[in-house]
Amino acid sequence: MKDIHEVLRNKQAKYAQLGKQIEMLQQAAEKLREIAPLLAESDEDDSSVLSEVDEPNSMAASAGVGAGSNLGTPAKSRGVAPRWP
Repeated sequence: MKDIHEVLRNKQAKYAQLGKQIEMLQQAAEKLREIAPLLAESDEDDSSVLSEVDEPNSMAASAGVGAGSNLGTPAKSRGVAPRWP
C-alpha cells in the first residue's frame, strides 16, 4: 500500500504543474487576443493578393491541359487524371 503522504505530495506536484500550464495558456490567450485583429487584417490583404495570383495560374493550367492532350503525352506524366471518350 502506498504511503498517503507520498500520494498527497504527488497530487500536489501535479496540481502545481497544471496551475503553471493554465497560467501559461491564459497568457498565450491574452497575447493572441492582442494580435488577432492584426492577423485578420493581414489575412484579408493576403487573400486579395492570392486571388490575383491564382487566376493567371489557373488559366495557364487549363491551357496547358488542352495543349498537352493534343501532343499525345500520357496523362500520368502531367499529373492529370486521364479522360475517357
